[in-house]
Amino acid sequence: MESFAPPSRLLLVCTDNNLSQRLGQDLQAAGYDPVIATSEKDCHLACEEWQPALIVMDRYIGRLSNLELCQRLREAGMSLPIVVLMESDRLEDRIAVLESGADDYLLLPYTPKAFLQMIQLYLKPPVEHGEVLRFDNLSLDLLTRRAERNGRTIDLTMKEYELLKFLMEHPRDVLSREQILENVWGYDFLGESNVIEVYVRYLRLKIELEGEKRLIHTVRGVGYVLREG
Repeated sequence: MESFAPPSRLLLVCTDNNLSQRLGQDLQAAGYDPVIATSEKDCHLACEEWQPALIVMDRYIGRLSNLELCQRLREAGMSLPIVVLMESDRLEDRIAVLESGADDYLLLPYTPKAFLQMIQLYLKPPVEHGEVLRFDNLSLDLLTRRAERNGRTIDLTMKEYELLKFLMEHPRDVLSREQILENVWGYDFLGESNVIEVYVRYLRLKIELEGEKRLIHTVRGVGYVLREG
């Protein structure tokens, strides 16, 4: 008799009943098991009790913004992927998302197709073998999704990992912004390509400490390339 794995349990942190109902219906139709929390306290309790695979947050949870709640969850040691819902696609807002510790954002109003493609991207299982990509003194473990350089381990968000992986799979190749958006984001992207600059900036901060040579180079008017010096 064929057995099936249970659907992935996801946590919706949302006080907008109409929005949580729409998101929940989309997830259930795709085979997921959504749990809804309407406060910061309920969010923490749901994470402990239900151990969701991913969190989706509405713009405000009571008096807290989703970015404030995200920051508190990260400070509490929560490592699972977090997607926040936003109405603005401005560059400074994207930067705020990353600084809060969120992995990604979904622009409102959303389309079910874009939403589910994003969820699928973050719930992709890691590879089952211990392949490691290497370039110069930088390595990326595809099983743990962690990078290492000069003996230090570098924790990456899911999107940072996907971006670095794509660059390391194509060393010394100049990759256009369009190629990066298509291969790293993988869903119907609703913003402008300068979102890539935001993620490259934070990836550089993690893998290129002071005194270490730059590995990710900007090719003006085209995109980026991973190369020595």
